[in-house]
Amino acid sequence: MAVVATDVEYIVWGIDQTAYGPVELPTLVGWVRDERVTADTWIFAAKTNTWQRATEVPELRMFFSRKSSGASSNGPTLGVEARALRRIKILGAMSDEQLERFGQFVEMTKAPQWSVIVKQGDPGDTMYLILEGELRVRINVMGKETILATLGVGEFFGDISLFDEGPRSADVVANSDSVLAKLSAGAFDKLAKEAPDLATPLLRAIGRTMSARIRADNKRTAGAAARSVG
Repeated sequence: MAVVATDVEYIVWGIDQTAYGPVELPTLVGWVRDERVTADTWIFAAKTNTWQRATEVPELRMFFSRKSSGASSNGPTLGVEARALRRIKILGAMSDEQLERFGQFVEMTKAPQWSVIVKQGDPGDTMYLILEGELRVRINVMGKETILATLGVGEFFGDISLFDEGPRSADVVANSDSVLAKLSAGAFDKLAKEAPDLATPLLRAIGRTMSARIRADNKRTAGAAARSVG
């Protein structure tokens, strides 16, 4: 993390292994309040020419001491309300009563901006539904980021991992503070056994989405082949 000091105060090392800044103290404080900078975030201070964890930066200590006394956690919370799940497109065929029951099988979790929700190559066993925020799907090729898609409220990812629990095919990074509902492979198996009337419409919706992806990929491949021949 070699950095050349500048006249501006701070540089932030994000969870996605990217340097953000330089920024001045008011901006940095705003990021702390928005939980974009956490206690363990690495901060480069130009005036001391050193990297420190955010809790070790004198100007920020007061904010983290306040948080430690009663701030809410970003960890998962079991159960999601039906009205939140109503935003998810693939659950559109479910009634309010079905959504209420489905919500008992998923967990709600927060993803701060810049956090990596899933990492390419890691084993996967969880599907995510986007309740709030925006995410990007990316791959790194020779150190360069290539964005494959941008996902918003109502969309989902990681569905294939419910079936094969194979390695993740790409990174998914939070472009903004986001709220997600998680459905693990274990919870999905439980859903299929205990509530098949919920699992069936979910599977059908996932199947339709997969089919659309395959058709789109085939169309792109055919188009590329036609251009190469022409």
